[in-house]
Amino acid sequence: MTTAPPDQKPEHARPNLAHKQIMLLMGGLMTGMLLAALDQTIVGTALPTIVGDLGGLDHYSWVVTAYLLASTASTPLYGKISDLYGRRPVLLFAISTFLLGSLLAGLSQDMTQLIITRAVQGIGAGGLMTLAFTIVSDVVAPRERARYQGLFGAVFGISSVAGPLVGGYFAENDWRWIFYINVPLGIFALYVCSRVLRLVPHQRRDHRIDYLGAGLMVAAVSAILLALSWGGNEYSWGSPTILGLFAAGAVLTALFIVAEVRAEEPILPLRLFKRSTFSLANTATFILGFAMFGSIIYVPLYLQIVKGASPTGSGLLMLPMMAGVIVTSIVAGRVISKIGRYKWFPVAGTVIMGSGLLLFTTLEVDTPLWQAFIYMTVIGVGLGMAMQPLILAVQNAVDLRDMGAGTSAATFFRSLGGSVGVAALGAVMNNRLSEQMSGNGMSGVSINAPAEVRKLPAQVLSMVEHVFVNALHPVFLVAAIVALVGTVVTIALPNRPLQGGTPLPKESEEDAAADMEAKVAAF
Repeated sequence: MTTAPPDQKPEHARPNLAHKQIMLLMGGLMTGMLLAALDQTIVGTALPTIVGDLGGLDHYSWVVTAYLLASTASTPLYGKISDLYGRRPVLLFAISTFLLGSLLAGLSQDMTQLIITRAVQGIGAGGLMTLAFTIVSDVVAPRERARYQGLFGAVFGISSVAGPLVGGYFAENDWRWIFYINVPLGIFALYVCSRVLRLVPHQRRDHRIDYLGAGLMVAAVSAILLALSWGGNEYSWGSPTILGLFAAGAVLTALFIVAEVRAEEPILPLRLFKRSTFSLANTATFILGFAMFGSIIYVPLYLQIVKGASPTGSGLLMLPMMAGVIVTSIVAGRVISKIGRYKWFPVAGTVIMGSGLLLFTTLEVDTPLWQAFIYMTVIGVGLGMAMQPLILAVQNAVDLRDMGAGTSAATFFRSLGGSVGVAALGAVMNNRLSEQMSGNGMSGVSINAPAEVRKLPAQVLSMVEHVFVNALHPVFLVAAIVALVGTVVTIALPNRPLQGGTPLPKESEEDAAADMEAKVAAF
């Protein structure tokens, strides 16, 4: 009797869906993922306008923090619960929750209501992110899955640029449509996923929900993310509040591990970490999130403060990065499906991304835009090569019964890495900027509002531009070093072939498509 290698579990039966059927399902999943990804960035450029309308400047940061906290903390829960109850009802719940939160956010009359409804949005978004990858893994074998998941990378590329762009546009017109626009798109996703997912069977099994583990995990993640979000902003890093939150996060994490060891149906099965591919891929995903989210947010600031671009204009100027992510994600997915292996794509991707970040350390006030565009494209190409193959590696290392938990773990570590990256690199930026401003006798000058910076006298503006660019250099340097650490981790990944990969014969595909159309028409 033969057994599968520890990092490569045997395949289970999957529904016999043709390419057209899968693309129909992908349309709904990609729409839902686009909504969740957009709402991570779309609010930022409109926040000053929203605060001016609703008031509550002291709660400014909570509009972003509430969404980030709710989406990150809920992500692992969706994976495990969908393993137990099936993907369809859990995904429909996530979409409906996101839609409800979006509608209520648009109707908010004060900052408290907006913060609460943003948290509701975040709860739904946590499911949209992780379940999209998980559902594709249910219906497509890993080798064929790469070409479909490459499209998800394109969605992230679009959202990274379209978020600030669309947010800036609605801020200049009616900011409430930032949230209302989600409703028709969400209804489309709800309709398509509801119909198509009826054809994806779920084998129910006896289970127990790990309520204790779920509660401890949410509490631990919340404490850590609050400390990272508030540290250096609301409170100093050495304040009792921040230190207390970090201590609480550490204690709760330890209790969570103990609870998971004892649980019959753990939310995050710790046995998965015994597989080297699972552990290394999630580590690399955390590192990628750190370098990506923690550094790229400063590129639009450079374009606005130094180059004088508007929020909408800075979004358009980020198109080279988006193009790099989209094209490379799709091409890499197709190549991976063809050759059946993924390891050297994240290796090359982290090297290229790190190189792009190093190039950004050479930015100066007078750097021409075409040169910055080249740097953006390099980073985009690296991201497109590394992001999706790492999730594919995680999925290839787990059994189908753990697919939801495994996929949600990858999404969770990427989000957590982004949160840590934003906090850590933000601290580097703030410290360097403070030193530069004080050293040049500019302590009283604020650069929080780029539009106001551009109104400063020419001599002061010139000093601000040089100080800001000098403060950016160590940010991109640290991010580049972190990305290159990711290279070391991805090199250690086992180079195992992807499972499956035998496509349906044309006749079978056409028969399956006709069968599906008949079933859908019956609903």
